[in-house]
Amino acid sequence: MDVSFLAPVFDAAGPYATVTADVTHTTETADTELELKVRAVAEKLTEQGAPEAVVEAVRGRLLEGNDGGEAGTVRGRAVVVAADGTVVFDSQLADVPRQELAQWSPTPDLLPVLRALPGRIPHVVVLTDRTGADLTVASLPGHAEEEETVKGDTFQIRKFQGGGWAHHRYQHNAENKWVHNAEDVAQHVSSVVRRLHPRFVLLAGDMRARQILTDRASDLWSDLIVSIDEGGRAAGADREPVERKAAELVAEHEARDEADAVEKISSAGAHGLAVTGTANVVEALRKAQVETLVLAEPADDEELLVGGSPLELGVAQADMDALGVQEARSVPATNALLAAAVASTAGVVVVPRAAMPGDIPVAAILRYTDDSTPTPQ
Repeated sequence: MDVSFLAPVFDAAGPYATVTADVTHTTETADTELELKVRAVAEKLTEQGAPEAVVEAVRGRLLEGNDGGEAGTVRGRAVVVAADGTVVFDSQLADVPRQELAQWSPTPDLLPVLRALPGRIPHVVVLTDRTGADLTVASLPGHAEEEETVKGDTFQIRKFQGGGWAHHRYQHNAENKWVHNAEDVAQHVSSVVRRLHPRFVLLAGDMRARQILTDRASDLWSDLIVSIDEGGRAAGADREPVERKAAELVAEHEARDEADAVEKISSAGAHGLAVTGTANVVEALRKAQVETLVLAEPADDEELLVGGSPLELGVAQADMDALGVQEARSVPATNALLAAAVASTAGVVVVPRAAMPGDIPVAAILRYTDDSTPTPQ
């Protein structure tokens, strides 16, 4: 997972309020129920010493579920607020949180947040008909980051019934228009794929339009296509099946990424391109060697020392002395490792502890090795 979206969290000054909450809106009394849940969260933060500005910021974001909340929606929400009351992270969760969290602490507790987030898999959704298409680019299911409408030629777009001398010409003209419009859509999709490298292209809408578009997909994205019969582009068409399928595909890709990361720990480790254990991962992060940080959940109650920047970290004071760090603070290991991953543009994968080989708490897949990289045993 690309965790660059966490940069504003680590750029802000702590302490932080980290909250994961159930903001489900499924009953007639949902507004009252949500207000009670939010009150309980606010009281927990206040008891831990969070200032009123921070508590109010959390309260305001969680209560947004009352504003136009759709009945029947089951959902969770994660919010991180910095010491000055600035909301530095706010996201819908994939489901209600397994364990609700309301914590005021020197560093944000982001591991349970990452585990509960919907997968961040870049993808393109194309709703097409014979006149053009609506393109949506997203990483989170149902959360558009870019939207584009491709409008094709609609003159004589329908085939005419009946006979006569002009019948075949009209039929041919209509088919040509469909093909021309599909080629226009295909060019736009190719441009998006070339620029953003999505993991899949979900194609929905008119069956004939999908067929023509699939035939004209370039090698750049033809293998990425997943086509479904449900959903349409017309006004009033039900988009829910399309969003549901996108969410399913995102979850599948996320699960595949987790499995691939665990497999690579062994396969890459055999060639020296993966390290395991906190000390080895810390050293690799300091040198920006880490391509993917793999964290196990639940984590150990381990702490690291951190200096003035996220990459000034170590497992003991001797590490900080070697780095020339005069002042260091003790930080929960997962928080420090995540901050270092963000600072070094490493990806992060969170996997169940049972999936990690040897019950290790952390591993890293490396971009490169050097003379100090541990050799495979």
